[in-house]
Amino acid sequence: MPANAAPAAELSLAEPAISDAVRWRVLVVLLVTISMSLMSVSVVNVALPAIQQGLGASQSDLQWVLSGYTLTFGVVLVAAGRAGDIMGRGGWFVAGMALFTIASVAAGLAPSPRALNAARFVQGVGSGLINPQGLGMIQQYFRGQERARAFGYLGSIVGVSVAIGPVLGGLLIGLGGVELGWRLTFLINVPLGLAALVLALRWFPRPLFRNWRGAPGATADSPTRLWRALDPVGSLLLGLAVLAVLYPFMEYRATTASWLTLPLGLALMWTWVRWERRYARAGGMPMVDLGIFTTPSFANGSLIMMLYFMGMTSVWVVVALYFQQGAGKSALETGLVNIPAAILSAWAAHWSGARVMRLGRRVVIGGLLLGLVGVVLSIGVAFLHGRGAISIWWLVLTLAPLGVSQGAVVSPNQTLTLMEVPLAYAGSSGAVMQTGQRFGTSVGIALITSVLFAGLAVASWPVAVMMSLALVAGVTALALVVAFKDLRDRGEAAAHATVRQGSGT
Repeated sequence: MPANAAPAAELSLAEPAISDAVRWRVLVVLLVTISMSLMSVSVVNVALPAIQQGLGASQSDLQWVLSGYTLTFGVVLVAAGRAGDIMGRGGWFVAGMALFTIASVAAGLAPSPRALNAARFVQGVGSGLINPQGLGMIQQYFRGQERARAFGYLGSIVGVSVAIGPVLGGLLIGLGGVELGWRLTFLINVPLGLAALVLALRWFPRPLFRNWRGAPGATADSPTRLWRALDPVGSLLLGLAVLAVLYPFMEYRATTASWLTLPLGLALMWTWVRWERRYARAGGMPMVDLGIFTTPSFANGSLIMMLYFMGMTSVWVVVALYFQQGAGKSALETGLVNIPAAILSAWAAHWSGARVMRLGRRVVIGGLLLGLVGVVLSIGVAFLHGRGAISIWWLVLTLAPLGVSQGAVVSPNQTLTLMEVPLAYAGSSGAVMQTGQRFGTSVGIALITSVLFAGLAVASWPVAVMMSLALVAGVTALALVVAFKDLRDRGEAAAHATVRQGSGT
């Protein structure tokens, strides 16, 4: 257990016991809401050409439609997770849903690219409030095999939502045309968001926010203790660090000046680490207990997640561009490519969720291997398609193993990574892991699409796609190395525990 867990546990009030029915109702609300936020990400991949035509958006505007959401999402994640740990996860979840829903209305009615991007920034904040609370509430309300099942359901909904997004986007754009269709891709969030809000207000355990003044054992200085526990200086430092590091990867054709924010971000990250250690030594309650990184399962699992998202998330962006701009397919046709992978992802998440407690990191290793195989086979399809030997639609088959990979990697890895984290840090530690995902996604998309466009400058679409997918394969191989390391670490830890038990120590 991390060294600094005690102060946070002291501040975090005991949660009332809830029935099985309430727990599973809470999970339904979490799944509906997270599904909404994920569809909002994937639907944009096929809506970009329509947005460009309907609003007269530039390439830079389109880049920010994708990146602005991710940027603000990453900036608020850890602070939002810590606020949920301390003040109550249900209340912040509801606040995030409300903000996301309002921003979806603003995005759907945006009169200009600037207004659309402003709405996307706010959507990212809302999603950043939602996601760490979702992970924290699963940690809070589920234990053991039931927790693995809950994460398995989460993985299933992730796979289905990411795949349905492009298909739904293609249908809406086809029905609504250039001007209305892309707007419907954002407005579709509104009925889902309202339904989730109603269910959350009806089913979430009370109170949504903790009453510090009236809580058992609370003192007159509870608001001061609450402010210190939220660690505002640490929150500001980390938010600025994430912003500075991610910014140059978000910019379309980033300038030399924008790249200067990268070393600034690393310096801010170093300052944040120093601040958190000093804050803990002074008796404060830091926003993140850095001791969680000494837990091998958390450190290894977070690195696996970052590398996996760096590679695999970019595949679907590359494929969407290849189909629409390289092969002249429609938005709907491009969305259909994802369906087999989505079905397999949902099945694999359910299957692995039922077995991850028994098989452990071997499930993740198997998923990474399948993903690597799928990427290599897709490189082969691009090669043969470039020579006119086969149809581009063969990618539907070679991308299918990536669906199994997603189901076998994401949710099982979350379960294993958060298994040994104290409940008092469930939200903030889950947010740290998700911040790594955002780093991986942002850096991966920037690097891999840069390789794609650099390839297009000197070669054909199939060659450029092969180059970008080769980079994906390399990153996935690195994640596989870390997964094998974690398997070895767990084996050594189990052996040491057996020796200690045998010697009676």
